[in-house]
Amino acid sequence: MKSHLYLASILAVAAASPVVAQSDNAGMDSDYFSGPYVSASVNGDFVNDGASERIVFDPNGGTDFQTNLPTVTGGNAFSPGYCAGEALGSQRAQGCGDDDSAISGSIRAGFDTRVGNFAVAGLLVEGTLGGATDYTTGFSTTPASYTFRREVEGSAALRGRLGISPGDGRGLLYATGGIVYGKIDHDFATTNTANAFEVVEGDDWQFGGQIGMGGELMITDNLSFGVEYLHTRYDDDDSYVAVTQGTAPATNPFVLQGGSSNVRLSNTDLNIDSFRATVGFHF
Repeated sequence: MKSHLYLASILAVAAASPVVAQSDNAGMDSDYFSGPYVSASVNGDFVNDGASERIVFDPNGGTDFQTNLPTVTGGNAFSPGYCAGEALGSQRAQGCGDDDSAISGSIRAGFDTRVGNFAVAGLLVEGTLGGATDYTTGFSTTPASYTFRREVEGSAALRGRLGISPGDGRGLLYATGGIVYGKIDHDFATTNTANAFEVVEGDDWQFGGQIGMGGELMITDNLSFGVEYLHTRYDDDDSYVAVTQGTAPATNPFVLQGGSSNVRLSNTDLNIDSFRATVGFHF
């Protein structure tokens, strides 16, 4: 699924590029959506994850992750389970909160060109500040909770868009896709006070793909308003938590096999859905 999104994103940019460069506007009555523009948007961002999210372990401190963390008796130290949210206490029965949605802002600059009578093709670059926060928690038999947090702090994107602009050309319905490079902040919280924990690759820039759709309407010859939906998927596979002994005994599950353990999320993709309201100025 991840490779399909990346492929679609790259194809969207690739498809738009030659059309923008080679289009022929002969015979066109409309000058709308033809030329450079700048725009800004206010975005509602939401984490798109599944209830089956969990954390995985390498009890030898490497990268061979598995679903269980063995105890000295051969049991699973995390048998109480997991949740796709933020822990509300040290025990699974105390429940979990939701992921945090966010209001973010974007600015973009782009160039559109009309192709034939009704089609529009364009390229744009965009910068976004802020984003949603994803939480995943595991619960141990201690009892203790272990919460992974990752937040999109900002991003830069390159996208193409292809659409139709029928009638007098004031309106545009389009599909969009491209690549994105985002800064993701990783954090970790636990009620375990015995072991020592270190977040590795806490502030990390990651590539991803974007795909979406939208609509835009020219209110005057230069001013437009629009709405847009954009799905973003980051390949967020670098960050993990290194766990060492601290004050715990040698029989502690995190140090039982190899003296330390590495722990990370089972789902290394970070998926964000964004719903946007845009305002643009077309030159």
